[in-house]
Amino acid sequence: MLMHSNPSAGSGQRLEGPVNIGCPQYVTVDELVATVVAESGKRINVKHVPGPVGVQSRNFSNARIYTTGWQAKHFLKDGIALTYPWIESRVKKAQKIARNS
Repeated sequence: MLMHSNPSAGSGQRLEGPVNIGCPQYVTVDELVATVVAESGKRINVKHVPGPVGVQSRNFSNARIYTTGWQAKHFLKDGIALTYPWIESRVKKAQKIARNS
């Protein structure tokens, strides 16, 4: 995840510009999809289509955010497990509002 920073509440360290935040866990798009699908309890068909591939991997560093004392608390699977129910509830609420409009 990329974020623009404000002074860190913990250390007072100010980071200017974009800052990469996240856990140091590399995952493929297929692994991300599998993780979300497993959490959702749904079945989907993944179709890989031919086309430009782009870069195979992006190197990133969390070094700047670590200077503030910040550390990720969750790896992908746990983070999705915590986040998915909230997103699902927001989608259902929006659908209900749309049906009643």
